[in-house]
Amino acid sequence: MSLELKNIEKKVGQETHIYPTNIKFEKNTINILLGSTLAGKTTLMQIMAGLDKPTSGEIHFNDQDVTGLKVQKRNVSMVYQQFINYPNFSVFENIASPLRILKVSEDEIKSKVGKIAELLKLSAMLNKKPSELSGGQQQRTALARALIKDSDLILLDEPLANLDFKLREELREELPKLFEDRDCIVVYATTEPSDALLIGGNTATLLEGKIVQYGKTLDVYSNPNNLNSAKVFSDPPINIADVKKIGSSFLIDNENFKWQNSNTKLSDGNYKVGIRPHNITTYKEGDNSIEIKGKILISELSGSESLIHFTKGKYNWVSLSNGIFQKKIGEEETLYMNVDEFLYFDQNNKLVKHV
Repeated sequence: MSLELKNIEKKVGQETHIYPTNIKFEKNTINILLGSTLAGKTTLMQIMAGLDKPTSGEIHFNDQDVTGLKVQKRNVSMVYQQFINYPNFSVFENIASPLRILKVSEDEIKSKVGKIAELLKLSAMLNKKPSELSGGQQQRTALARALIKDSDLILLDEPLANLDFKLREELREELPKLFEDRDCIVVYATTEPSDALLIGGNTATLLEGKIVQYGKTLDVYSNPNNLNSAKVFSDPPINIADVKKIGSSFLIDNENFKWQNSNTKLSDGNYKVGIRPHNITTYKEGDNSIEIKGKILISELSGSESLIHFTKGKYNWVSLSNGIFQKKIGEEETLYMNVDEFLYFDQNNKLVKHV
C-alpha cells in the first residue's frame, strides 16, 4: 500500500497554492505535514482525499491513478481541528455512522464501537450527545468515527489545535498507539514542531506551498537540509546570524563576539549559523558551553520553562531554559550557548555537514 503524489500542482486563478510536489507515503506509516498557517497543508490533504482536484499532476494509490476518483469511492477518513459530530446523534451513533452507511450488521457495529470507544476512553459516554461532552471528548468521538471505518488513508488536519494543553499532551502520546496494528497510511498536519517530535514517524516540512524536506522525523529535525527547513522545524524561532570562520574561531558582529569549536570541520569562510533557542540557556549545558551577554527585551514564564528575548549586537535572539528564571527588562544578563549543537549553513542556505 502506498500513496504517491506525482508533480501535483494547485492554482487558484493566478495564485499558486501548491507548487509542483512529489512525495510518496508507504503503508503503516505516520507522516507529519509540518508548516505554518497557509503553508499548504490542508490543500494537500484535500487533494489526497479527493475533496479537491489538482490543477495538474497525478495521485496514485497502490500504483493506480486515482486523480479523478471521487471521495465517496475512496476508502479515506478525515478529521479536522473543529469538532465535527452529528449534534442529534448519541456518541454511539456518531461513531457507528460510517458502518451504517456500509450496511454492516448490528452485532458487528456494537462490537467495533465498543472496542474503539474503550480505546479512546469513551465507553462511559456512548449514550450522551456531543453537546454534553468536553472538547477533548468531542474530538475523541471524531477520531473514533474516523478509525472505525478501517480506512486505507486517514487524514488528520490539526486535530488537536483546539484542545487545552493537557488534552493535547494526552492525545499526542496516544495517537501513534492507535495506529500500531492498522494497515493504513496516516497523514497528520500541524503547525507545532513539538507534535512532530512526539508523534515521530516521518515529517515533511512545508513553506509557502512547497515541500522543503521529507524524511524520518528525527533526521529532518537534526539535519535540516537547508535553512528554510530548520526555520519550519523550530518553535520558538531559530536564531540566525552571519558568521565568519577563521581557523577554529567563529566571529559575529565584526569580531565583537566569537567562539571556538575544534570539532567543527568547516573550511574557512562565511556561513550562517542556526542556534535553536534551547541551545541558549541561563545555565551551562554541555562541555562546550560559552558565555554570551545580551540586553533583555522580554522575559516570559511558561509552565516550567523560561523564554527570554534579548539583543546581541544587531541581532534579536531567543533563549529557552528549563526552570523558572525571571529576568529584568532592559538589563544585561549572561547566558550560555552550547556551540556543539549549532547548525551551519553555506551562502546558499544549504546545511554544511560539520561532524
